[in-house]
Amino acid sequence: MLLQRLTERLSFTKRLGFRLGTLLSVAILPVGLMSLVQNLNLSQEADRSAEIALLGRTASAAAGERALLQSALGSADALGPAVLDALDQKRGCADLMQNFIERSATYIYVGFVPMNGLSTCHSRSGMAEVMDMRKSPAYEKFIAEPGTLVTSVDDAFGSERSMVLVMQPLYRDRDLLGYVSVGLTHELLRSTHSIGFGTEGARIATFNHRGEILTADRGEGDNATDILPQGVKLVSLLSRTETTFRDYSNTGESRVFTVVPVVPGLVYALGSWSPKIAGIGFLQLSRFGAVVLPIILWLISLAVAYFAVFRLVLRHISELRGQMRRFAIGSRHQAPRVLTEAPTEIADVSQTFHNMARILIRDEEAMEQAVAEKTVLLKELHHRVKNNLQLIGSIINMQSRMIADNDAKRVLRSVQDRVAALATIYRNLYQAEHLDAVEADRLLGDIINQMVNVSLEPGSNLRVETELEPVTLLPDQAVPLSLLATEAFTNALKYAGKPDDDSQAWVRVGLTSDGGSNGVLEIVNSIGQRENEAEGTGLGSQLIEAFATQLQGEPVFGEDGDTFVMRLPFRIELPKPDQLPDNTNIVLTSAAREGAKH
Repeated sequence: MLLQRLTERLSFTKRLGFRLGTLLSVAILPVGLMSLVQNLNLSQEADRSAEIALLGRTASAAAGERALLQSALGSADALGPAVLDALDQKRGCADLMQNFIERSATYIYVGFVPMNGLSTCHSRSGMAEVMDMRKSPAYEKFIAEPGTLVTSVDDAFGSERSMVLVMQPLYRDRDLLGYVSVGLTHELLRSTHSIGFGTEGARIATFNHRGEILTADRGEGDNATDILPQGVKLVSLLSRTETTFRDYSNTGESRVFTVVPVVPGLVYALGSWSPKIAGIGFLQLSRFGAVVLPIILWLISLAVAYFAVFRLVLRHISELRGQMRRFAIGSRHQAPRVLTEAPTEIADVSQTFHNMARILIRDEEAMEQAVAEKTVLLKELHHRVKNNLQLIGSIINMQSRMIADNDAKRVLRSVQDRVAALATIYRNLYQAEHLDAVEADRLLGDIINQMVNVSLEPGSNLRVETELEPVTLLPDQAVPLSLLATEAFTNALKYAGKPDDDSQAWVRVGLTSDGGSNGVLEIVNSIGQRENEAEGTGLGSQLIEAFATQLQGEPVFGEDGDTFVMRLPFRIELPKPDQLPDNTNIVLTSAAREGAKH
């Protein structure tokens, strides 16, 4: 059952359009795969080019800050030997630092901080000679990890001014004496960030190797951390293999980020770009197009091929199928037209069907005419047989009037009833629409009414009831059934008596069927006192047995209380299979499932 349902659902795979599309798909599959591979390679090259371009733009934007930081590192290195020479001269070292600041317009602070954190060599002339740097975050970072360091300091030296300190350790021989620090303002460093035309919305941030932000571009009302990738620590970016990646910023905006070194090992620049500016959106579209374009070309190829096949084949086949379907259901007033505009092969099929239809229409017309003539002749035959039987009945009736013997009259009356029953049968046959089918209920009703009118005298105290269901029989069964009913009804009329409860004598005739191939004829009469005692000859019972044999049934007789029952079950013969029109294999539509009937 499951396999049958699956087969029905997959029946569309047998259609010409589906099979054609499958074959075309296989045919153009290599071309599509080659196009897909080439497009993906081009997309990857474009991605790589875009990444390199972004890295270059980020490095270019941070080039000014790189120059300042490298200059600061060089200045710290250059001040080292001078500081070593002036360490023993308390005032001389401070003057050195102040003179250096006065000659430079770039730095705002220069100083030397010894390992104990108490600095006397610095450029802050307005401050105390000894500066306690032990609580400074920069000092704490250097002590924790001595070495070159670039860090950001807020509220430097209590001046409420932030700066970026470049710290270079100072050694005498192998002894670490402290560090020389050079300070630059954040404003100066940010001012060097070069954002070219057409890159509105791009932001640059720099951070040291510890993941601490040094400088960051910001818009009006923005925070320095707004442009950073969301939930990502800056120090983790240094271990990434990708230098360009896409992520959401802390403001929830999707952006493209790039990481390039400014001072290798010390300072790095983080570029935050809008996808539209970076061209990543276009690149993603190109990757999407690398996959979609072959699919679109495949669909277009299938559509063009299907349209061509539909114009050349399918529409003509559909029209030819419609002609066959209409011809099959009886539309035969004229032969179907020939599809002259179709390809030669289909036009040949159409011409063949046209010729076949013309021959069938001609033959059917001849057959219908012959059947009509035979039907008229057969009805005329039934009509004449009925007339002859009625004539015989009239002769018997005339003969019975001339005979004085009551027994002879009774015998002639029984013969007359039988002849009248036969006449009624043939009357129903020539009046019926179909000669091979007889409405048994109507036939028995006519026979019973006729016998009641003839057999019962006016004022007779006898009630006749009929319960006849619609039953259609072949003539070969209708004749013995009606004759059997005539004999049984005659016997019932003869022996019907008045019941003991002084009610009216009665006879009931019933015909039923189970809607299939079984029928039952039942004639019941009341038992009791009869007005006229009549002796039977036994001929009626013999005839009933004979007619029941023809019906392949076995009559049952018996008394049930104050009633006598004659019951005959019989099998209703149906038309033979070869007499039925063979419609089981007619399929009126190509979409019909196997086994469907119309």
